[in-house]
Amino acid sequence: MASLNIKKLKSGTDVRGVASPILGRAVTLTVGAVETIARAFVAWLKKKTGKQRVKIALGNDSRITADELVEAFERGALKSGATLSYTGLSSTPSMFMILQSKARNLDGSVMITASHLPADRNGLKFFTPEGGLEGEDVDEILEIAEKGDFCDGEGELLRDYFMDEYSALLADRVRSACGNEKPLAGMKIIVDAGNGAGGFFTEKVLKPLGADTEGSLYLDPDGMFPHHAPNPEDKVAMATLKKAVLDNKADLGIIFDTDVDRAGAVDRKGEEINRNRLIALISAHLLEDKAGTIVTDSVTSDGLTKFIEEHGGRHHRYMRGYRNVIDECKRLNDAGEYSPLAVETSGHCAFKDNYFLDDGAYLVTEILIILAGQLKKGKRLADLISGLEEPAEAAEIRPEITCEDFREYGAKVLEKVKKAAAEIEGAKIAPNNYEGIRINFDKTHGDGWLLIRMSLHEAILPINVESNSTGGCKKMVKALLEILCSCEYVDLSLLEKFIKE
Repeated sequence: MASLNIKKLKSGTDVRGVASPILGRAVTLTVGAVETIARAFVAWLKKKTGKQRVKIALGNDSRITADELVEAFERGALKSGATLSYTGLSSTPSMFMILQSKARNLDGSVMITASHLPADRNGLKFFTPEGGLEGEDVDEILEIAEKGDFCDGEGELLRDYFMDEYSALLADRVRSACGNEKPLAGMKIIVDAGNGAGGFFTEKVLKPLGADTEGSLYLDPDGMFPHHAPNPEDKVAMATLKKAVLDNKADLGIIFDTDVDRAGAVDRKGEEINRNRLIALISAHLLEDKAGTIVTDSVTSDGLTKFIEEHGGRHHRYMRGYRNVIDECKRLNDAGEYSPLAVETSGHCAFKDNYFLDDGAYLVTEILIILAGQLKKGKRLADLISGLEEPAEAAEIRPEITCEDFREYGAKVLEKVKKAAAEIEGAKIAPNNYEGIRINFDKTHGDGWLLIRMSLHEAILPINVESNSTGGCKKMVKALLEILCSCEYVDLSLLEKFIKE
């Protein structure tokens, strides 16, 4: 495989690519590439730790290419003299938590996953005991892969299924917080695992805590994801979970993404606890104990800001990308500003008291603790966020940039919007914005806000818009369209369609 293509596999802090031709796309993440990257990771770890022999854990989710990529990684690691512990079907967060086991004394881990992406994709996520690797670390690994600067040796392959231990940690956390061996006894809780790796949560966490999980959906691993995308943001997935909760008269519905680093929930009345509502729920719970700063991504609502402030907190919006949000939360804490939560609207949620690890299963244990407390008071989960002001309408539009050098062109478009926004009647650029251009509109001209930014990974300019008045979103999008109409390499058809509908 050409070295150029290996470097192109980098996606933020991960490696991702097309691993199967089933959807008609050319394969980029080949078994050869994975074997090469495995060798590079071993070499990188040896340099980082100073050890002659490193110990690595390897896990995978339910994707159709998991077995062949696991075998490829094993070949590469063993050729390089590593001790490799294969953990089987695992969640991404568990691959970090296994590194906290002092008895195992592991130096690093890798999870083979592409999160919620289509069935033909796959990828690799890398960890050390200190946390997930940064983008610069991945650059170094891929540079080693390009140069072929590997270590030779005779490795050892072990089996170490960690999910039982990990599940017990989660269950014990709920027991400890509730002061009860079976704190979920009498509760009906539905899980939709989307045929990803999250099916373990019913048998290994909920049932031992006393919950009735009958009616749960798609718990068996199936990398074709035949029922719906395993994604808490997917409309079909959330509608499926809502129906299951209502049909089964459940107290709670839970949905995970493929590798269980994200989650969402549904209240017993079928109300979504997702995006701003999920952030509000967790924030209200945490801020009861101690005032602090909640770090979110840039597309959260003004209603959420007001809610957090009313609960004694400060809302700090930052750039999209779960690692960006987590790193900013860490920075604030290091600077002496208590910040217990870093969370994206996508469902990535990292707690200060859990290594700042974005763990969907840990997030759900927090929700279970909240639920148990609410039921004791004779209240439901959503009662805790009854004061959250939500917009009358909200939308996301994702116009494409059609030129090759899309990042440079996108930056020019954003600069154009920034300059022109000052001239829009009834509009003002929002202060303290760390990503893209966020514009606030008065009641007459939209009664809300619009954010246009550059996508982290794609040739797209995502536009998020929220209004407190019906029809307000169209007014704001129309004002933006007037600015963008001279941008020849932005496909404006989606904006035009949105205004007309």
